[in-house]
Amino acid sequence: MSETPERTRNRSPLVSPTSSRSVTETINGSHRFVIQGYSLAKGMGIGKHIASDDFTVGGYKWAIYFYPDGKNPEDNSTYVSVFIALASEGTDVRALFELTLVDQSGRGKHKVHSHFDRSLESGPYTLKYRGSMWGYKRFFRRAMLETSDYLKDDCLKINCTVGVVVSAIDCSRLHSIQVPDSDIGSHIGTLLENMEGSDIIFNVSGENFHAHKLVLAARSPKFRSEFFESLDTDDQEIMVSDMEPKVFKAMLHFIYRDALVEDELIASSSCSAPLITDTLTAKLVAAADRYDLERLRRLCESRLCKDISVKSVTHILALADRYNAAELKAVCLRFAAENLAALQSELLKTVAGCDDDCSSGGGKSRSVWAQLSDGGDTSGRRVRQRT
Repeated sequence: MSETPERTRNRSPLVSPTSSRSVTETINGSHRFVIQGYSLAKGMGIGKHIASDDFTVGGYKWAIYFYPDGKNPEDNSTYVSVFIALASEGTDVRALFELTLVDQSGRGKHKVHSHFDRSLESGPYTLKYRGSMWGYKRFFRRAMLETSDYLKDDCLKINCTVGVVVSAIDCSRLHSIQVPDSDIGSHIGTLLENMEGSDIIFNVSGENFHAHKLVLAARSPKFRSEFFESLDTDDQEIMVSDMEPKVFKAMLHFIYRDALVEDELIASSSCSAPLITDTLTAKLVAAADRYDLERLRRLCESRLCKDISVKSVTHILALADRYNAAELKAVCLRFAAENLAALQSELLKTVAGCDDDCSSGGGKSRSVWAQLSDGGDTSGRRVRQRT
């Protein structure tokens, strides 16, 4: 039976269908926990652990707990235990986990316990509240661990990956336009590479560097004052003393590209047992202080912070104090306070070496304690004190 014109006229017009999409995925993050001095941690007691620093993944804080004598009293310290703990407030946090004991022989035979591979079997693990943990009471048999390639120089390395499960209604991905990352650094950087429009030359130990006054002045208050506020503003060539060409070149790279020269920094730090003060990163701290490049100084401080150890902290502290690296200095002082016993031992070894040198006619007569107390570093250099 055909519809009458009147019935057709009264029907509501069709409305375009709507849609939405629920997306459940994991926000992943990793943390490496280095346990130095494993043999000294043994015997601390069953159920007692060493904790990593907190790290954040998916809006929650996490920590790795390592039990050198195991977590389970019934195992009688036969196994070491490793757990990942929720270290911040949260309820019913669902996540996937992976713990990897790193093979330090270089053969890549890591010991991996992964929840990611078994997510389809049981689903993500749910942590009910702060302090909830996932891990293994019998992570590795201790006797086997101590004769394995996982333990090297009394050190263990544990990698942890956490994948926090999140769900959301996603509309943006259905209709989105990708915006490329900013490339202003690469564009300005080409000016440095091809020297187009350069109007100033720096002579650094006989090596010439062409640059642009406006770029330098925009980035450095020191250059701005030198080029536009002093009486001698027409200089076409500037002599730079007390700086190596490679350091000046790396500084210009940062000024133009707002980034560090990664390959050269890695090559400098990987030289055979260099002094911290001889690395390119340390020399860039001095350059940043000289030309008032605050972001360059902070980037270098962040790198040097990762190299702080019992052997290097006095050198880095002296460097930080000399070149006004306040954040790095604060980290050095905190490290020294937290590792005072180890530092005292290291200093006593150095003092003993000095005494041997002095008794055999060698030239060191002042102890490390004396050098530190009167404002010197362990290489005998004078360190300018803050006023």
